[in-house]
Amino acid sequence: MEFPLTLSIAAFLVVVLLVLLYLSVRIVQQYEKMVVFRLGRTDASMVRGAGINFLIPIIDRPVKIDLRETLTEVPSQRTITRDNAPIEVDFLVYWRIADPLTSVLAPQRLDDMLLGVAATTLRAVIGDIPLDEVLSKREQINEVLRTKLDEVTERWGGKVTTVEIREITPPRDVQDAMNRQLSAERTRRAVITESEGTRQAAINVAEGTKQGEILKAEGDRQAAILRAQGFSEALQQIFSAAKGIDQKTMALQYLEALKALGASPSTKFVIPTEFTRLIEPFTGILARGMGADEGGGGSRP
Repeated sequence: MEFPLTLSIAAFLVVVLLVLLYLSVRIVQQYEKMVVFRLGRTDASMVRGAGINFLIPIIDRPVKIDLRETLTEVPSQRTITRDNAPIEVDFLVYWRIADPLTSVLAPQRLDDMLLGVAATTLRAVIGDIPLDEVLSKREQINEVLRTKLDEVTERWGGKVTTVEIREITPPRDVQDAMNRQLSAERTRRAVITESEGTRQAAINVAEGTKQGEILKAEGDRQAAILRAQGFSEALQQIFSAAKGIDQKTMALQYLEALKALGASPSTKFVIPTEFTRLIEPFTGILARGMGADEGGGGSRP
């Protein structure tokens, strides 16, 4: 009877030791911090890092904090711009825990508190900006929201890293006006593009015409030069040939012309005065021949 009792006590003690070991050993991941409360109190020295950590069972109570960046989605919020235009905005907040001890002690529900302060901060920021700037300056609004949210969450041990506005929905009439403005802008760009194309085409046509006229004028000039050169060469050849022609040759040419005139049916002829000078040698010869004939006839019996 004593042996089974001793075995039971030993087994009980082993179980108790295992339970105590389980309660005293905590493994902290690389992306975590562990804040240990000892008898309900804690301080900076009770913040443990990654690895195996030993606790005093029952006395120590651990709280693990995830240090990884997380996302909080702020649902669509209806806000009023500085020029009294109602719009709906929804955005995303990226944040992480920067101080594990403060994040455990200061806020009760950090996610809910961050969501609430993000909504109120959005209304305050949008209320100071006119509608046109809200629609065109998202990056500046994102930075302003990030700065203001970071200032608030710093006392809770959080760190806001990025704020991204996901969608801005203006009123229906503003959307219609924007659509009309966009359509007018597209029409204006199309007209400008068309006129620019027409102007460029006219410039190209004028440039082509000018080049054609220049080429034509250059061709005419070259042709005139060639004709002048040909005429000059012809005159030189005529002049060279004319230098070998004497007065008798010219007279013979005129006589040939007279033969052609005599064969024609015309009754009136225009004879240049130069012709009379050219045929003077022939008339002299003819006169001397006729005088010789008359002298010979007088001596006949």
